[in-house]
Amino acid sequence: MLHEHYAVVLLFILFGIFFANLALGAAKIFRPRSNRVGDKGVSFECGELPVGSAWVRFNIRFYLIALFFIIFDVEVIFIYPWAAVFKSLYPALGSLMFIEMMVFIAILVLGLVYIWAKGDLDWVKTLSKRDGNKEVSGA
Repeated sequence: MLHEHYAVVLLFILFGIFFANLALGAAKIFRPRSNRVGDKGVSFECGELPVGSAWVRFNIRFYLIALFFIIFDVEVIFIYPWAAVFKSLYPALGSLMFIEMMVFIAILVLGLVYIWAKGDLDWVKTLSKRDGNKEVSGA
Protein backbone atom coordinates (compact mmCIF):
# COMPACT_ATOMS: atom_id res chain seq x y z
CA MET A 1 0.00 0.00 0.00
CA LEU A 2 2.84 2.37 0.80
CA HIS A 3 4.49 1.61 -2.53
CA GLU A 4 1.39 2.84 -4.36
CA HIS A 5 1.88 6.29 -2.88
CA TYR A 6 5.50 6.37 -4.02
CA ALA A 7 4.40 5.25 -7.49
CA VAL A 8 2.01 8.18 -7.72
CA VAL A 9 4.77 10.61 -6.69
CA LEU A 10 7.20 9.06 -9.19
CA LEU A 11 4.57 9.24 -11.94
CA PHE A 12 3.89 12.89 -11.08
CA ILE A 13 7.61 13.72 -11.29
CA LEU A 14 7.99 11.89 -14.61
CA PHE A 15 5.00 13.72 -16.12
CA GLY A 16 6.45 17.02 -14.89
CA ILE A 17 9.81 16.31 -16.50
CA PHE A 18 8.13 15.18 -19.71
CA PHE A 19 5.93 18.25 -20.07
CA ALA A 20 8.76 20.64 -19.17
CA ASN A 21 10.96 19.10 -21.85
CA LEU A 22 8.04 19.13 -24.30
CA ALA A 23 7.54 22.88 -23.73
CA LEU A 24 11.27 23.60 -24.09
CA GLY A 25 11.48 21.51 -27.27
CA ALA A 26 8.43 23.21 -28.80
CA ALA A 27 9.90 26.62 -27.96
CA LYS A 28 13.19 25.66 -29.63
CA ILE A 29 11.37 24.51 -32.78
CA PHE A 30 8.96 27.44 -33.13
CA ARG A 31 11.00 30.42 -31.96
CA PRO A 32 12.44 32.77 -34.57
CA ARG A 33 16.10 32.31 -35.39
CA SER A 34 18.24 35.40 -35.67
CA ASN A 35 21.74 36.47 -34.84
CA ARG A 36 21.93 38.55 -31.73
CA VAL A 37 23.72 41.55 -33.18
CA GLY A 38 22.91 45.22 -32.90
CA ASP A 39 19.76 46.06 -30.99
CA LYS A 40 18.71 42.40 -30.72
CA GLY A 41 21.75 41.63 -28.57
CA VAL A 42 21.11 44.43 -26.06
CA SER A 43 19.25 43.45 -22.91
CA PHE A 44 16.01 45.33 -22.28
CA GLU A 45 16.17 47.53 -19.17
CA CYS A 46 12.68 49.03 -18.83
CA GLY A 47 13.06 51.05 -22.01
CA GLU A 48 16.47 52.43 -21.02
CA LEU A 49 19.73 51.58 -22.72
CA PRO A 50 22.01 49.76 -20.30
CA VAL A 51 24.99 51.86 -19.25
CA GLY A 52 28.16 50.51 -17.70
CA SER A 53 28.87 47.13 -16.23
CA ALA A 54 26.36 44.89 -14.52
CA TRP A 55 28.80 44.55 -11.62
CA VAL A 56 27.66 47.59 -9.66
CA ARG A 57 27.25 47.93 -5.93
CA PHE A 58 23.66 48.19 -4.77
CA ASN A 59 22.69 50.14 -1.73
CA ILE A 60 22.15 47.90 1.30
CA ARG A 61 18.87 49.70 2.01
CA PHE A 62 17.22 47.79 -0.85
CA TYR A 63 18.03 44.53 0.87
CA LEU A 64 16.99 45.74 4.33
CA ILE A 65 13.58 46.94 3.16
CA ALA A 66 13.03 43.69 1.22
CA LEU A 67 14.09 41.63 4.25
CA PHE A 68 11.74 43.49 6.58
CA PHE A 69 8.89 43.15 4.10
CA ILE A 70 9.44 39.41 3.74
CA ILE A 71 9.66 38.88 7.50
CA PHE A 72 6.43 40.71 8.25
CA ASP A 73 4.62 39.48 5.16
CA VAL A 74 5.35 35.83 5.87
CA GLU A 75 4.34 36.18 9.51
CA VAL A 76 1.04 37.80 8.58
CA ILE A 77 0.35 35.01 6.08
CA PHE A 78 0.29 32.56 9.00
CA ILE A 79 -2.57 34.36 10.74
CA TYR A 80 -5.42 33.29 8.44
CA PRO A 81 -4.71 29.52 8.32
CA TRP A 82 -4.10 29.56 12.05
CA ALA A 83 -7.51 31.15 12.66
CA ALA A 84 -9.29 28.79 10.26
CA VAL A 85 -7.78 25.66 11.81
CA PHE A 86 -8.28 26.62 15.44
CA LYS A 87 -11.84 27.83 14.87
CA SER A 88 -12.87 24.44 13.54
CA LEU A 89 -10.79 22.29 15.89
CA TYR A 90 -11.13 24.13 19.19
CA PRO A 91 -14.30 26.24 19.30
CA ALA A 92 -14.36 26.28 23.12
CA LEU A 93 -10.86 27.79 23.36
CA GLY A 94 -11.63 30.81 21.20
CA SER A 95 -10.66 33.46 23.77
CA LEU A 96 -7.39 31.71 24.60
CA MET A 97 -6.52 31.46 20.91
CA PHE A 98 -7.42 35.13 20.42
CA ILE A 99 -5.08 36.13 23.26
CA GLU A 100 -2.33 33.95 21.81
CA MET A 101 -2.67 35.65 18.41
CA MET A 102 -2.68 39.10 20.00
CA VAL A 103 0.61 38.25 21.75
CA PHE A 104 2.02 37.13 18.38
CA ILE A 105 0.89 40.35 16.68
CA ALA A 106 2.25 42.41 19.61
CA ILE A 107 5.67 40.80 19.10
CA LEU A 108 5.51 41.72 15.40
CA VAL A 109 4.53 45.29 16.23
CA LEU A 110 7.37 45.56 18.75
CA GLY A 111 9.79 44.37 16.07
CA LEU A 112 8.44 46.96 13.65
CA VAL A 113 8.71 49.72 16.26
CA TYR A 114 12.29 48.63 17.01
CA ILE A 115 13.46 48.80 13.40
CA TRP A 116 11.56 52.06 12.92
CA ALA A 117 13.13 53.64 16.03
CA LYS A 118 16.56 52.35 15.03
CA GLY A 119 16.15 54.20 11.71
CA ASP A 120 16.42 51.18 9.43
CA LEU A 121 13.28 52.19 7.56
CA ASP A 122 14.62 55.65 6.73
CA TRP A 123 15.72 55.83 3.14
CA VAL A 124 17.92 58.89 3.64
CA LYS A 125 19.79 58.59 6.89
CA THR A 126 21.26 61.50 8.78
CA LEU A 127 24.89 61.47 9.84
CA SER A 128 26.05 63.58 12.75
CA LYS A 129 29.40 65.34 12.58
CA ARG A 130 31.99 64.77 15.29
CA ASP A 131 32.59 68.46 15.92
CA GLY A 132 29.02 69.34 16.83
CA ASN A 133 25.38 68.40 16.78
CA LYS A 134 24.82 69.42 13.18
CA GLU A 135 23.09 66.79 11.09
CA VAL A 136 24.13 66.11 7.55
CA SER A 137 21.90 64.27 5.12
CA GLY A 138 23.69 61.16 3.85
CA ALA A 139 22.76 59.36 0.68
